Amino acid sequence: MDLSTLFPWILFAHVFGAILAFGPGYTFMIIGAMGRLEPQHANFGVRTTMAISKKIVYPLAIFQGVTGVLLIVASRVDLGSAIWLQTGIALYAIALTYSLSIQQSAVNRLIDVTSAPPPAGAPPGPPPGLREAARKVQQGGIILGALVAVIVLLMVLKPTF
Repeated sequence: MDLSTLFPWILFAHVFGAILAFGPGYTFMIIGAMGRLEPQHANFGVRTTMAISKKIVYPLAIFQGVTGVLLIVASRVDLGSAIWLQTGIALYAIALTYSLSIQQSAVNRLIDVTSAPPPAGAPPGPPPGLREAARKVQQGGIILGALVAVIVLLMVLKPTF
């Protein structure tokens, strides 16, 4: 079968998949801010973002790679001369690897820190390690959000270098 005839459908799947995959990530900062304002609900917020990531973001982020390869094949783009596409693919690989390893580990740590009530006689305030864990998750979210924004910019503008 000639994939070029399916190009519009593959492009639709790719763009719609990107919206569904990466849109929720931009809401995580709101959930995090609400968790800071209402610490008693912080664990629920972090677990919610992890559930959304595991059930929507991660599978659809991988789907982006599949539809991206199909788009390259269907459009017969010369990958060797499309520096914008090479850059986008490299940034996608970095973002996916970072998200599935470092960021996921940081979020799991934050879930652990916020899961247990403070021990009896503990001083008031956040549990030990909370600020550091939250800062790591927040920094990772900023990195991933920036990577996604740059990838979208490259895919839309297709700049020549």
